[in-house]
Amino acid sequence: MNWLGLERLLLAEQPARPVTLEPMLLHAELREQALRLAAGLQARGVRRLAVHLEDAAELAIALLGAWRAGVSVLLPADLQAQTRQRLNAEVDLWLSDQPGDASLASLLAEPLPGALLDLEHCRLTLCTSGSSGEPKPIDKSLRQLSNEVQALERLWGAELGNACIIGSVAAQHIYGLLFRVLWPLCAGRVFIRRAQPFPEDLQRASLSLSYLGGCGSVASEDEARQKQARPRSLRAVNEQAEPVFNAASCAKPAVASAAPDFAWVASPALLKRMGDNLDWPALRRVRRVFSSGGALPLAAAQQLQANLGQWPTEIFGSSETGGIAWRQGARLWQPFVGVQLSLNSAGALRIQSPYLPSGHIEQTADGAKLEADGRFELLGRLDRIVKLEENRISLPMLEQALASHPWVEEARLGVVQDNRAYLGALIALSDAGLHALRNQGRRTLTGSLRQHLSEHCAALALPRRWRLVRQLPLNAQGKLPQAELEALLYAPRPLQPQLLSQREEDGQWQLELEVPLDLAHFTGHFPQTPVLPGVVQIDWALSLARQLMCLPPRFVGMEVLKFQQLARPGDRLHLSLRFDALRSKLYFSYRHGAANCSSGRILLGPTHV
Repeated sequence: MNWLGLERLLLAEQPARPVTLEPMLLHAELREQALRLAAGLQARGVRRLAVHLEDAAELAIALLGAWRAGVSVLLPADLQAQTRQRLNAEVDLWLSDQPGDASLASLLAEPLPGALLDLEHCRLTLCTSGSSGEPKPIDKSLRQLSNEVQALERLWGAELGNACIIGSVAAQHIYGLLFRVLWPLCAGRVFIRRAQPFPEDLQRASLSLSYLGGCGSVASEDEARQKQARPRSLRAVNEQAEPVFNAASCAKPAVASAAPDFAWVASPALLKRMGDNLDWPALRRVRRVFSSGGALPLAAAQQLQANLGQWPTEIFGSSETGGIAWRQGARLWQPFVGVQLSLNSAGALRIQSPYLPSGHIEQTADGAKLEADGRFELLGRLDRIVKLEENRISLPMLEQALASHPWVEEARLGVVQDNRAYLGALIALSDAGLHALRNQGRRTLTGSLRQHLSEHCAALALPRRWRLVRQLPLNAQGKLPQAELEALLYAPRPLQPQLLSQREEDGQWQLELEVPLDLAHFTGHFPQTPVLPGVVQIDWALSLARQLMCLPPRFVGMEVLKFQQLARPGDRLHLSLRFDALRSKLYFSYRHGAANCSSGRILLGPTHV
């Protein structure tokens, strides 16, 4: 591959060097857009820029343009109101896809000349996940990022070759930024602009590449020059490009090739959900599967090895440290070249690394056991050891114990402060766990989990509060922020359905709902076979209809009420709503798949008769 260091990406045009597919973007276009953005930022006097963009190519343009203009960049983890409020004083301008913020197109001006980027003075601030408290800003220099992408290329570049990079993780965070954007930019590998968050998306993007027969190859120089001669525009701005590839839109390759290979940049949460319904023989063209953001269960790694013929490559690191180590199908971690490890008195890892400021030693809270050959075993987070009535309790150890039960996919524990402190458990049920809940009831399920956990801890450490979900609500970094975990543990059990989608067609509303596993209405209805009460179905239909339509305020009665099939925990229901204003009747019907669950008419009237 033709390597370009991060500092050289804006120095000179590379007319035949592709960057992305569909819409295709060449390096020369990316360079010009970045230099135009740099001019626009300088003209506006911007010194500190917050950037949150879903399109990885736009993110690359924003980063390079800001650095060329001498602007420091902040990558917020999200665009939630509290995040913006916390960071507003730190930035001069927000650049995002959100209405009201600046867009790339609005900031472009006549381009600055190309130049080398300053490795020491170009700065980037990332935000931690907040999984162990309030998110913290992490400042990095371009040199630290450059050192890391060079190390990745030395380790895996020859194996990847010209593989297209396809990711499921956001590029706003260090893992996605390095593996999906900066590394392929330097190596000359094309990458897919948008994250593919579901296994089916990842497969579709990968196999669509295969059908192009080499579309991702480098364009001929004549065609590249013709492309450069056309008027340039930031064609990707505010464009919601789907990962569907059109062979006719791709430049003709200089040398025809077979179906191109690809590599995945994924999270453990996605890799655990890759079931048997994928076209695994076709997906074996994947050169390497990267995973980071959390521990990948051994069973998921073994399944990938069986389906793809290779173990996923797990990356251990953080926003603070950068990459620390990697492993494939092994218990022990192999440190990256140049990373020096030691332990403090509590047995937690200390890191010296080319990806940290010179001379800095980063103290982590990761307990570890170092081997003589430099490899190490992780023993869990030491900052998640809590005290209950003077007893030290390791939350990671209890979570691992719970996850070993066949009914549990994942578990997170936290401390609930009531009259006295005790543990609460957020449990993501496996398929077997959902079956047990539906056929044995909540009390039996939680009792079995308590009994299982009692073999690993004292009675004091057994959770007294349980919250059941199908999947943990992980953020884009594959983490569950501490604040969200606490909110879920403190919240009462839900009373309303989860609204998945809604649409209106000719005055009739179509809603997709999911029945929460932990719905409070299941208590007593019935203890060993939880069933959604009919009166709750009526209440949901009426309350949801009131949110969508202008209805008379008074409930008068019911007509032709039918209950045909039970609704159970975890069921996805289709709810149809139609209001006949002339007769003042609300028509509703619930369906589970092809089966009708219930239907009827709700009679409504004015406040006063």
